[in-house]
Amino acid sequence: MSAEIVQLVEQAGPYLTAAVGTYGAAVLTRAQDAAADATATLGQRILQTVWRRRDGAGQAELERVVDEAADEQDESYSAAVLSRLLRRALQDDAELRAELSAMLPPPGAGSVVITASGERSIAAQHIGTAITGDGHAPPQP
Repeated sequence: MSAEIVQLVEQAGPYLTAAVGTYGAAVLTRAQDAAADATATLGQRILQTVWRRRDGAGQAELERVVDEAADEQDESYSAAVLSRLLRRALQDDAELRAELSAMLPPPGAGSVVITASGERSIAAQHIGTAITGDGHAPPQP
């Protein structure tokens, strides 16, 4: 499998999982919702693009896999199933690879999620010095 396909699948995976988690099996046929989360909306567009490029049997298979992923409680399992499906779709379709590459943000671009948890925890994307706790004096110039 080409590195390009692996990279596309890795980039698209979170979007697919978010779309299936948000919309379930209806992700393939529902109209875009302007108020929907941007991540789920992009995942929906990716899945619909793959779905439109398939014939009747291919569409039925995609619907079945998406339906199973939507019913699955384990998000990592759903992500693996959707990634495998996308890899197969991309493997023999250079036009689809180009179309999805144009949809996806460049690697490393996009939003950053930072989580701080617990008493006195801090969260920052870029930071010089961070001192937490009691009894610390500010740094002297």
